[in-house]
Amino acid sequence: MLQMRNIYVLLFSLYWAQGLPVGFMTHALPVILRAQGVSLAHIGGFGLLMLPWSLKILWAPWVDRLGIRHTGHYRSWIIPTQLLMVLVLIGLSFLPIQALNQPAYLLLFFAALLGMNFIGATQDIATDGLAVNILQGGQQHWGNTFQVIGSRLGFIAGGGAVLWALDWLQWQPTFLLLAGLVLLNTLPVLFYREPAHQNKRSANAGHAKAGKISWAAVRQYLAYFFQTPELRLWLQVLLTFKIADGLSGPVLKPLMVDSGLSFSQIGIYVTMLGACAALIGAGIAGICLKWLPRFQALLAFSVLKIASLAVYAWLAWRYEAGQAIQPRLLYAVNAAEDMLSAMLLVVMLTVIMQYSRKHMAGTDFTFQVALMAAVSGGLYSISGIAADWLGYGSYLSGIALLAALCLIPVCRWGANNAGRNSAPDA
Repeated sequence: MLQMRNIYVLLFSLYWAQGLPVGFMTHALPVILRAQGVSLAHIGGFGLLMLPWSLKILWAPWVDRLGIRHTGHYRSWIIPTQLLMVLVLIGLSFLPIQALNQPAYLLLFFAALLGMNFIGATQDIATDGLAVNILQGGQQHWGNTFQVIGSRLGFIAGGGAVLWALDWLQWQPTFLLLAGLVLLNTLPVLFYREPAHQNKRSANAGHAKAGKISWAAVRQYLAYFFQTPELRLWLQVLLTFKIADGLSGPVLKPLMVDSGLSFSQIGIYVTMLGACAALIGAGIAGICLKWLPRFQALLAFSVLKIASLAVYAWLAWRYEAGQAIQPRLLYAVNAAEDMLSAMLLVVMLTVIMQYSRKHMAGTDFTFQVALMAAVSGGLYSISGIAADWLGYGSYLSGIALLAALCLIPVCRWGANNAGRNSAPDA
């Protein structure tokens, strides 16, 4: 019991550290840019910063194959990437935010954030691989619950706390504090002794020689996800699950800015309160998976998520009609949407772990998550243009309708896989 508790603490700390910079880019950065008058189209373009999260499958096999055995295969990736993240955050603290209107500084800022995402994506591959190898079937839903809780706490610090701090702290102390938090969350993995895993190079000898990956190896790898009707249907779920999130991501926070909310209000009552709601949602999902089959949980939480998007659309229509929107309504619907998103994420990650093979844990887990990130990131980049053209109300109404259509792949997967998902987790 003590050993499992230490594993949960380890995963919690790693995903918290990972969530800090991601929280800044997904929650704080759009608000800062919108407050400075940047258009929705340009804010959507900043979705390119998340590109490493979509492309990380390209180097995930290297993380599975190469590692230092005496250090711990995945630890030998996690520790250096965490320390690199600290260095990048310290470097960003010396970048004057007032100079971001100058092209040279803006380009440097963009490059630093892109590098930070590359480092974070690599850490994520190793962390996911470690989680798949050390968690047994009955522990997966709790492991993913702690994963979501940790990442959401990172969002609180990197997103909401940064917005709140920028109202009274300067840029440099804020980023130095973020660097300190990442360093603090490196301590558990420093003292963790990773168990020996199957030799990655020999396990993947049929896919590629160490040093090069052929197209034949890629086709052989992808064949795994097409070998049964169950996996083919699951692939459709992965490709459609994040459509609504990708389309709505760059629009919801600007809607709050346009509705008159301040940095502090968005930082505390939207981002931080929403992340706290997500923590509760992750815990609820972990408990529900002890009683509900995975398919039923995924379907029920998806329906509730669509309802929250419909409420957002209603608020957007009120805004465009010139009607006053009470801030507490925005706080409430945002908290509900964040809570439901966390509940869905726990279920999705648990099923993703179910379909990840032990000897290719980092690659399989990364491939599935990267598919969702690629869809979300690609739509994120173009969504601002569509929102500018259609307006908030029509755009968010269309997203809610599209999210309802995305239930079809979920239902088809559940119907085909009724036996495997008919029992809750132990």
